[in-house]
Amino acid sequence: MPKVVGVDHLSISVKDFGKSKAFYGKLLKFLGFKVLDEYEDAIGWTNGKTRLWISSADAKGRQYKYRFGDVGFHHYAFRLGSREEVDELQKFLQKMGAKVVDPAGEYYENYYGVYFEDPNGLEFEGMWYGRMKKAA
Repeated sequence: MPKVVGVDHLSISVKDFGKSKAFYGKLLKFLGFKVLDEYEDAIGWTNGKTRLWISSADAKGRQYKYRFGDVGFHHYAFRLGSREEVDELQKFLQKMGAKVVDPAGEYYENYYGVYFEDPNGLEFEGMWYGRMKKAA
């Protein structure tokens, strides 16, 4: 029986390719990704384990604005190595002028994350989980 061994890539259709390419280029470079391949209306980045692609939505798709809560994409989480890395990501996002939806914090037991949007309103998360506090 086939067994999934990981998530290979995420591919996103975007409204404004140039604006999204600039946003993801900065964000993904900060997160350790490098450009994998680039075409006129698509670009992909990789960190050696996972890939993220963006491409221009078609004419009909560009007429609509994404609304959080619609059927489909909810959010994508980047798993980071520590709470400090989540905090560093938030500082970077703020410097970039990205919309931080929910600031870095403990959202669940042993779970620390920051939620933010791309230029299309798609939600992403930088997160870490593990022991939050030292045992008493």
